[in-house]
Amino acid sequence: MTSPGIPASPDPGVAASSDARDAVARAKAANLDLVRFLYADHGGVIRGKAVATRFLPERIASGIGHTVAMMAMTMLDTLEPVEGMGPVGEVRIKPDPATFVELPYAPGAGAMLADLVRPDGEPWQACARTFLKHAIAELAADGYAMSAAFEPEFTLGRREADPAGGPDRLVPSDDSLCYSATGFHQNHDYVMEAVRALNAQGLQVEHYYPELGQGQQEIPIRYAGALRAADNHVLYRETVRGVAIRRGQWASLAPKPIPGQAGNGSHLHASLSSLADGTPVFADAADQYGLSPAGYRFIGGLLAHLPALLALTCGSVNSYRRLQPQFWSSAYTVYGMDNREAAVRICSPLRGDATSSVNLEFKPSDSSANPYLALGGFIYAGLDGIRRGLSPGEAVNVDPATMTQPQRDAAGARRLPLTLTEALDALAADSLLMDALGPLRSAAYLAVKRAEAAAFAEHDAGWECFQHFLRF
Repeated sequence: MTSPGIPASPDPGVAASSDARDAVARAKAANLDLVRFLYADHGGVIRGKAVATRFLPERIASGIGHTVAMMAMTMLDTLEPVEGMGPVGEVRIKPDPATFVELPYAPGAGAMLADLVRPDGEPWQACARTFLKHAIAELAADGYAMSAAFEPEFTLGRREADPAGGPDRLVPSDDSLCYSATGFHQNHDYVMEAVRALNAQGLQVEHYYPELGQGQQEIPIRYAGALRAADNHVLYRETVRGVAIRRGQWASLAPKPIPGQAGNGSHLHASLSSLADGTPVFADAADQYGLSPAGYRFIGGLLAHLPALLALTCGSVNSYRRLQPQFWSSAYTVYGMDNREAAVRICSPLRGDATSSVNLEFKPSDSSANPYLALGGFIYAGLDGIRRGLSPGEAVNVDPATMTQPQRDAAGARRLPLTLTEALDALAADSLLMDALGPLRSAAYLAVKRAEAAAFAEHDAGWECFQHFLRF
């Protein structure tokens, strides 16, 4: 598990660290020509720059120069007016050498996950990875560490021109049924290559299955410490897309890449352990659902901040096509035991591992989100519930869409925001999350996302889905 603390500020001697020496040695041993420094922006897009391997030691120490404006760029590559993010100013894309991987799908290339730091090496107030580090430190201050995993779905297919002259379409790779053996057969070669590439980077694939939508795949990976979990999700997104592109295919993790087809979620699984002795914090064998008081309070925090949190975990216009009643993606502010229509699911523990396998699944989450902001916001919301002793109310163990409105009112089952704009309005009004984000990061995020919402309002669903499957 990654350390819950925030690393000391980098200094020129960092290239001499053991992680840096190991990264350089591995890059040279593998005869890599380039190493990519990757980060996630406010639009949810993975961006970065690459360094030639011969200059890797000094660039690990110094980072690569980068304009501050890039964190004010939307997913459509429009630059939004944000004070402090214009043509004047510089940050460094500063890699974490402990995250070095060779890229099996990109011969000759490697990658590291990166922070955005100021020229003096201090953290930059708009760096998303730093935001998650701060959230992890807040957990540690209360004696907790988090294990987490994103559980992404994606659509495999081909990018084809629209015969009618519209934007390109994503044509699914199969027409198989959910979990069907036919789906295994039709996508076997791609899946095996993707699984091997993920494992080669240390992501530890646990399962694979063809999902509900045509061409839809799910390859869950094993949990890790919170920072590593977000880093893993960046590498995952790059891997499933990179493997597909080199095979002449297209893989999209967009929430709704094809209108009328099942959407792609990236459910967030998480649990807490005690920093003092490593014991599970969410487990209580005496409880009817096996959940501890701290677990219920964590849920209470998630539900209290859910409308605002959605702006971080479902961060695109396209997300809200998926968040509909009876889509198994969640549409109401409820929790329940193994209720896949609830926003928060208490997961049944594994047989023989009833204590340590207790975890919560957060359903309204997808891969158009910046994973560092999504997981960081999730931590802040849940920790607020523990600190303030927030009750989530009674569990809802039925599909809330089947309840009458008076029943939903009694259960506190409020409809989730229907649009990105509604979620952004809720975020702007949520003092806890806005304070955690800080003035520069929150101003930039809201500006970027409001600009995206306005841009997509001028176009139809086909254009929207194209722009999303192109980028996610």
